[in-house]
This record gives sequence, structure tokens and C-alpha cells, in this order.
Amino acid sequence: MFKSPIALIIVGLMSAAPAVAQTLPSDVQTAMAAALQDERHAQAFYAAVITKFGDARPFSNIIKAERQHESMVIDLYTAYGLAVPENGYTTGALAAPEAPETLGAACKIGVEAEILNRDLYDAQLLPVVAAYPDITRVMQALRDASEEKHLPAFQRCASRG
Repeated sequence: MFKSPIALIIVGLMSAAPAVAQTLPSDVQTAMAAALQDERHAQAFYAAVITKFGDARPFSNIIKAERQHESMVIDLYTAYGLAVPENGYTTGALAAPEAPETLGAACKIGVEAEILNRDLYDAQLLPVVAAYPDITRVMQALRDASEEKHLPAFQRCASRG
């Protein structure tokens, strides 16, 4: 069963907290970890869908974007001299999400996940990093990709059933 990305972010943060750096407050580091975990969760879910249904669009396209988004967040870790948290999905620390029974259901989950993602950035992550323009730029780009690119793609997919 699909779990809320926010709930999985919290679980991921507990298992993969970043190293403490003198240059960033802990709440900013936590926001970065949440963004990274969100990208990794999306990749894991989209990979499960692709494994079950083949190279299905928009999953096959969006998983590539999620990998680029993960790299953008990792670049922030590097820029601030922080250790990059392990990916719990690749280490086995986190259970991989399961694909639903139909591709249409997967698309509906994609719609829900992208809305939750946008809202996560708006309500929680962007306000925390507002004093850091470089981090804000990355997070704003990730948020905008969810709302302006991924969400419409999943909505089209869901409307096809």
C-alpha cells in the first residue's frame, strides 16, 4: 500500500540523518534531508511501477528527472561540506514502495504524491531555508517541477485510466 511521502520522509530522516555542520543550522539540514528523502522515495516508487508495468510513461521520464533532482540536493550537501545520507532504499534500510494493481492507480498515486510534494516545499521546507539563496533556488526548482511538470503529466495519465 502507498504511504504518504511525508511519513516516509520522517522515517528516512530517522534512519539517515546528515552529519552536523557548523555552517548550517540543524533545521536547514533537516529540510535538506527531507528534500533528498522525498526525491529518493519518488524514485523508488516510480522504479516499482516501471518494474511492474514496463517502461510506462510518464514514470519512465519522471524517474530521470527525480535522479537529477537528487543530484541537485547532493550538490548542496557537497557545497556545505556535509556527509550525504545513505539512500535507505538502496541499502535495504527502507522497504521499497510497491506498485499498485493498475497503471491508472499508479498515476493517481503520482498525482497525490506531487501535490503533497509541492505542499511540503511550500509549507515546511522553503520557509526553513529562506536565509540561504542557493538552497532556496534548488528547493524552489524542485517544488516547481512537481507542480508545473510532474503533476500535469500524472494528471493526464490518470485521466486516461
